[in-house]
This record gives sequence, structure tokens and C-alpha cells, in this order.
Amino acid sequence: MRHRVKKKHFDRTKEQRLALYRSLARALIMEERIETSLQRAKAVKPLVERLITLGKKGDLTSRRLALKILPDKKAVRKLFEDIAPRFEGRQGGYTRIVKLPERRRGDGCELAILELVE
Repeated sequence: MRHRVKKKHFDRTKEQRLALYRSLARALIMEERIETSLQRAKAVKPLVERLITLGKKGDLTSRRLALKILPDKKAVRKLFEDIAPRFEGRQGGYTRIVKLPERRRGDGCELAILELVE
């Protein structure tokens, strides 16, 4: 039974799942648009939203917390200098998930585009 289980496990250990989230978040920050499975997009969206909120604060503590979540200095620099200032007047909802009509060829998984809102 799945009582009180609130997250997808993706048949991975905690460390592997964290690495997946970090790599997807880094790719989204660097490319500003990624194509992935729908479930992965839904799982990584709150992490990216939290990172952008930290970027909007802009102080040293927020930068250190962002580096703790996403240990890539180039991505954190882009987050704080390029992406976060774009969302200064926005109170949340920085990302968008767009479902794609076709499914993945190998396993039939639903695909989606996860992108930053303009």
C-alpha cells in the first residue's frame, strides 16, 4: 500500500533520485527548456521553483543554499544573474509543463516539455 507516500521513487535509491533531479534542474537552468517524461517533469518542477525563489532573494545565504541543492557554479551564476531578475514581479509559477502528443518509442512513456515562463 502507498499510505503517506508523496513522491515518485522512479525505481532508484535516494542518491540516484537526487542526482536525477539535480541534472534535470541544471539542464533546465542552462537550456531554459528541456524535453523529458511527464512524471520526471512533475517531480523536478518544485525543485526548480524553489531555486528561482532563492535566486530572487539574491543574498549570500540564498546563493549558498542554491549551491547546496545544485552544486554547479555556472548554473547558479546564470540562475542568480540572468533568470531570477526576469521573475522579479512574479509571485510564483516560473515553469510550465507542456504535454507532447507523441509517446516515447521505447517504453511508451508520456513526454513533456518543461520550460521557463517568459
